[in-house]
Amino acid sequence: MNEKTPKRVPVDIKLHSKSRLLVVNFSDGMAFELPCEYLRVFSRAKEVRTMDAPVVGKENVNITGIEPQGQYAVRLLFDDGHETGIYSWDTLYELGEKRQENWQNYLDRVTAMGVKRRDETTGAPRSIRLLYFTYLAKQLRRESEEVRIPDSVTDVKTLVAWLKREKQQQAYLFRDGSFQVVVNKQFSEPFTRLEDGDEVGLVPTSPIAPTPDRQ
Repeated sequence: MNEKTPKRVPVDIKLHSKSRLLVVNFSDGMAFELPCEYLRVFSRAKEVRTMDAPVVGKENVNITGIEPQGQYAVRLLFDDGHETGIYSWDTLYELGEKRQENWQNYLDRVTAMGVKRRDETTGAPRSIRLLYFTYLAKQLRRESEEVRIPDSVTDVKTLVAWLKREKQQQAYLFRDGSFQVVVNKQFSEPFTRLEDGDEVGLVPTSPIAPTPDRQ
């Protein structure tokens, strides 16, 4: 394959295995969160591009390796054995820009085929252990608790929103930017996926507790 000068160059590529996301930051300031399933079904490998029907059944696929290909691309290795997809910097940028459009077209094709995608929210009860630190433990009068989370809570962002609703009297304690979230002892991102049995710590960024908003 001939190398060509890419139009955009990434400055950082980070795989979030737990959330099955590849986050790519480009030199022009653009950043894209690309799900592993999305990258897998839109692989540029010849055996994928020449298929008459879209790839299906990859809802839980993950990336196991990222191999540089010269100065213009990476080869992504997937845990389903697919290892021939080469993604140039321009390809990753385009996939990021057109993610919503591409994904809707994919879903439309899958639906037209009569294929039902596996829904990760099975309705089975899910519980996580919440750990509270410093003033959170004092204000909430507990250092930890086991909570059952609804299907709508899928990641850190939706967990925080749910906590604000569940603890309305103390919602001000969960003000954006006032704490960091640690999932299984690792600092998380808003998109970090939550699963049954996870341990989630809420660590304040300041020793001083937020105060209720004045009405």
